[in-house]
Amino acid sequence: MSYINWEVEDFCVQAYHNGDFCSVKKKDLLGHWSILFFYPADFTFVCPTELSDLQDYYEEFKAAGCEIYSVSCDTHFVHKAWADASETIANVEYPMLADPTAKLAKMLDVYLPEEGQALRGSFILNPQGKVKAYEVHDNGIGRNASELLRKLEAAQFVEEHGDEVCPAKWKPGEETLMPSLDLIGML
Repeated sequence: MSYINWEVEDFCVQAYHNGDFCSVKKKDLLGHWSILFFYPADFTFVCPTELSDLQDYYEEFKAAGCEIYSVSCDTHFVHKAWADASETIANVEYPMLADPTAKLAKMLDVYLPEEGQALRGSFILNPQGKVKAYEVHDNGIGRNASELLRKLEAAQFVEEHGDEVCPAKWKPGEETLMPSLDLIGML
């Protein structure tokens, strides 16, 4: 199943955010661009490198009108314990969603039941809560926040300029493509 243009279902989960516990619901993702950034587990090896990389680009994501939500199948208490134990995680400013029942991971088909963890999945949602881009891959492969930011900016451009498309490696301000009417059927 493809998740492109699929709308996220209602949910409510606990989160750890800036030293406090809070709830995050589907409605919190609406009205702005969002990224659901699934990772396997707290207190692991690759995950802190990814969360730190996202933090390094967090201001750029916010400037693009996007909120990041990291998600693992840990509880919000484990997120806090990880932040208390790790300076890298203590610096994370975006909400860390707790998905111990795997509701979100199952909803987006990234849950590994035999491991009780999620795959590494990145889902870019438009302000209506619809998936505009996503990638899912093996847990041994770390992701790159700058490429995720580029994909967000391309998704935003395409959403705003539906008749133009973004070529490979496109960045804001660069030329886009305007498919001719003859080629539209080939896309």
